[in-house]
Amino acid sequence: MTTPACTDPARIRNFCIIAHIDHGKSTLADRMLEVTGVIEARQMRAQYLDRMDIERERGITIKAQNVRLPWTPTTGEHAGAAHVLHMIDTPGHVDFTYEVSRSLAACEGAVLLVDAAQGIEAQTLANLYLALENDLTIIPVLNKIDLPAAQPERYAAELAHIIGCDPSDVLRVSGKTGEGVPELLDAIVDQIPAPTGDADAPARAMIFDSVYDIYRGVITYVRVVDGRIAARERIRMMSTGATHELLEIGVISPEPKPVASLGVGEVGYLITGVKDVRQSRVGDTVTLQNDPASEPLGGYQDPKPMVYSGLYPIDGSEYGLLRESLDKLALNDAALVYEPETSAALGFGFRVGFLGLLHLEIVRERLEREAGISLISTAPNVVYRVVMEDGTEHRVTNPSDWPSGKIDTVFEPIVSATIIAPSDYTGTIMELCQNRRGSLTGMDYLSESRVELRYTLPLGEIIFDFFDALKSRTRGYASLDYAEAGEQEAQLVKVDILLQGEPVDAFSAIVHKDKAYSYGVMMAGKLRELIPRQQFEVPIQAAVGSRVIARETIRAIRKDVLAKCYGGDITRKRKLLEKQKEGKKRMKMVGRVEVPQEAFVAALSNSEPAKK
Repeated sequence: MTTPACTDPARIRNFCIIAHIDHGKSTLADRMLEVTGVIEARQMRAQYLDRMDIERERGITIKAQNVRLPWTPTTGEHAGAAHVLHMIDTPGHVDFTYEVSRSLAACEGAVLLVDAAQGIEAQTLANLYLALENDLTIIPVLNKIDLPAAQPERYAAELAHIIGCDPSDVLRVSGKTGEGVPELLDAIVDQIPAPTGDADAPARAMIFDSVYDIYRGVITYVRVVDGRIAARERIRMMSTGATHELLEIGVISPEPKPVASLGVGEVGYLITGVKDVRQSRVGDTVTLQNDPASEPLGGYQDPKPMVYSGLYPIDGSEYGLLRESLDKLALNDAALVYEPETSAALGFGFRVGFLGLLHLEIVRERLEREAGISLISTAPNVVYRVVMEDGTEHRVTNPSDWPSGKIDTVFEPIVSATIIAPSDYTGTIMELCQNRRGSLTGMDYLSESRVELRYTLPLGEIIFDFFDALKSRTRGYASLDYAEAGEQEAQLVKVDILLQGEPVDAFSAIVHKDKAYSYGVMMAGKLRELIPRQQFEVPIQAAVGSRVIARETIRAIRKDVLAKCYGGDITRKRKLLEKQKEGKKRMKMVGRVEVPQEAFVAALSNSEPAKK
């Protein structure tokens, strides 16, 4: 059965919900599904649009979801006229900003959601600026007004001050009880403009997402801008030139429903049966093969990885399975970048680029769950640009790529960070940022009790435990958002960890010159505990170039060769000890230190940042 497509663009409203993590986006989306009647009460479950197990367990949205809602307003100038709302539920965490940007490109308006008990957070501002850059109509909304700790008047004034509206314009809703949700849907119909486009022009639709289905191949989500796309037509991707026949076209409401065609302003999905997602690139323009458009739509930039980490299977025979799993995951995650690499210590694996630490954690967890692979991930690194004295440049994503020879300058990536916290904690936040080589660029008071601090910080300093340190110093009240801000020159060195004089690449790190000694001492001490004792003495050294900066020694296991000497002359005992000493020396020359896999796992996982 096919659902009739809506034909009048004037009756369509495309909007998304943007907010900080845990401010109630998915709960509000649940109430909208209930109020509009697309889901019966018996089918309803919490976080209905969050499809992944990890999303439901952690209570966070990772993947943007879209859904079509019918709504007939009861108030305003459109009262009594049936409308179609296309809602896109977006993630809130800083690592998934690329999902938010893709959602915004398909909308005309955004519901800016703020928790009435917590107020504006750093990510709220970041997503607001993204929406304003896209010229979207903003509807300010306070959520969770049913909470005893809610302060709607205070935070409505704060929100009105930032957006430039009157506090009375800020809507109040409760995603939990459903209070205020019908009024919000009426406001969406009244305030958000209808989509514009030429219905008679050649068809153009923008791909804003794609997912991989094991049975049906790639499912492409599109927003139609001009013309009309119907089932069984041949379509062409404008950037790759690939052509496909449309097997099915439909809308999500909230389960997939086939339709005859999609017109101007409509959001839906296309299925072509193609198994290769690279032929359906996000940001590409879809047109018809028989009547193609001449100009593609303006896409948006590909996300750039901020953090690199090596992923290695603990069982080397699972390398092929890891490659397949990464290929499949890349179909659902446009920001994943990876390339094969080998390590003398860890074997074959992949160097993977992530948008941040939560992204790294989620990808690793999805690989382990969905493919059943046990993984080791090396300590996260950022990308450095190293300029040699002879003028050659090197791009370093891994300490093993650090060039040998005379280095002239090293450039490291920097980020502009926004921290919002109660003003009581300003001093301790400033101290933390200065310890991480940060420089203050601005400071604003959002209200008498809340302050916004803007810092420029090296990315390498914040990818480890910065977030945890910030939360512990502010009792959990501070929120952090950061964006790429170019690069700066820095005094960085590579610290090698040597076992018996041989470097172990998995434990090497690129750190600031002032922190090289502390890293060397920490790593050498940790390895002394983790590596089992050998038949000979093993020195563990931390070195910068040829200069050793820290050392620990694993003492040898010694057999008691004097046990059989129950008396007699001291010369006999000395002869046996000298013989043992010679044997130890010979063994040290030919012996190799085998680092057990458990020691790698323990050393690398402990040096990773604590989980957010």
